[in-house]
Amino acid sequence: MSGTEQREQLDKCLKPQWVWAIAFGSAIGWGSFVLPADWIKMAGPVGAILGLSIGALLMIIIGVSYGFLIKIFPVTGGGFTYSYLGFGRYHAFFCGWFLTLGYMSIVALNASALALLAKFIIPEVATFWPMYTVAGWEVYFGEVMIASFALILFAWINIRGGSFSGKSQYYFCLLLIAGALFVVVGMLLSPETSFENLKPMFNPEISSWSAVFAIVAIAPWAYVGFDSVPQAAEEFAFSPAKAFMLIVMALAMAALHYSLLIMATALAMPWTEMVAQGSVWGTGDMVQGTLGTMGLVALSLSLLMGIATGLNGFYIATSRLMFAQGRAKFIPTAFGKLHATYKTPKAGIIFTCCICLIAPWFGREVLLWVVDMASTGVAIAYFYCCAAAYRCFKWSKRGLGKDYDGGVSPFKKALSLLGALSGLSFLGLLLIPGSPGELSTPSWIALLVWGALGVVIYFMRRKHIKGVSVKHLDRMILATES
Repeated sequence: MSGTEQREQLDKCLKPQWVWAIAFGSAIGWGSFVLPADWIKMAGPVGAILGLSIGALLMIIIGVSYGFLIKIFPVTGGGFTYSYLGFGRYHAFFCGWFLTLGYMSIVALNASALALLAKFIIPEVATFWPMYTVAGWEVYFGEVMIASFALILFAWINIRGGSFSGKSQYYFCLLLIAGALFVVVGMLLSPETSFENLKPMFNPEISSWSAVFAIVAIAPWAYVGFDSVPQAAEEFAFSPAKAFMLIVMALAMAALHYSLLIMATALAMPWTEMVAQGSVWGTGDMVQGTLGTMGLVALSLSLLMGIATGLNGFYIATSRLMFAQGRAKFIPTAFGKLHATYKTPKAGIIFTCCICLIAPWFGREVLLWVVDMASTGVAIAYFYCCAAAYRCFKWSKRGLGKDYDGGVSPFKKALSLLGALSGLSFLGLLLIPGSPGELSTPSWIALLVWGALGVVIYFMRRKHIKGVSVKHLDRMILATES
């Protein structure tokens, strides 16, 4: 393979505040507005807040490794790039394949969340023309069209350029925060709410720690958006040394946002009564019942912006991940080409849109099965990133100067080891039978199907994956000649 082959390069167009918005908006997305009642039901309000807070701390530990690797290799690819750095091409293919699933499924779920919001606000449109039922979920033509419109719109936004999508993300986040603050402050100050409604603080039906760790198990999914930062690293119009601080700020604000929305939901009435009602949107019902139409409008605006930030952020992450894999020829080379005018990874954006346009036709329950196991792909990427960083740092001066080292840094090496163990722990919570966050049978089936498809793709591309020299892959993936 020629070492002089042109290496496509993304434009450096993203400002720090845009990158923060990509990480923060992707991390909270629609889930912080739609799922508080479900999390409260799982663990109780304090259990849910504690579980998500522990999850955020673990993510920050993992973020140390991301920050270091972004600083020395400011290229796109994230987990794919770092697994190649630490363990070589075959691990990179494995990690990149499952991470692609994780990102792509969240794009699809955000689009379906928009249809869910439409059912609550404009039911006559969303429930137009009932078609069929899948896994107990009624599928309406109206909601399919709403989700499809959103997917196409955000594909167009992303094709138009990194600066356009980054700037859009920033303003989406400002509107999201404004609406959320209105709701939280209103619920805290309302005479109809009470902190007594937070009792019992944990789910009385299971042990407190089981409740907390059931929430910790979803942390890879709840905070997955923060690793959009390394996917955008090649487009930084600022020093990559700032990446770690942007990750920490995004995760801290995401944890605070999750906690405040859970608390606001639980303040309205005794939470055991709330979950017994089985509402389609518990948070929406609680806010509307307490703050009236104005509260519901503010919450709906924030939810709409959360969906927008999730769609936009994961279009960015998915297309950049596929671009990195295509540039290395691990997947068809069309994915490694950029738009002639806008310099965006057009093939990855269009492919993501086309695959996700299929999802709304299968109903939300089937999509949730896919997303449940998508956390597996994210946890795999977390492990590889931290393990790669662990290999870069040295306990002492022995062996220094070999491979891609980060110098003598026992503290950072210990943190990267802790991050790798956290990634393995997340995998254990998802994959070990009987664990608090174990995958359901349908999610296991979806995971195995995606894995089998990956095997097929590997054998189709094996000549390219095996035949390229290490020097050429280093240049294409890591932007280095050595």
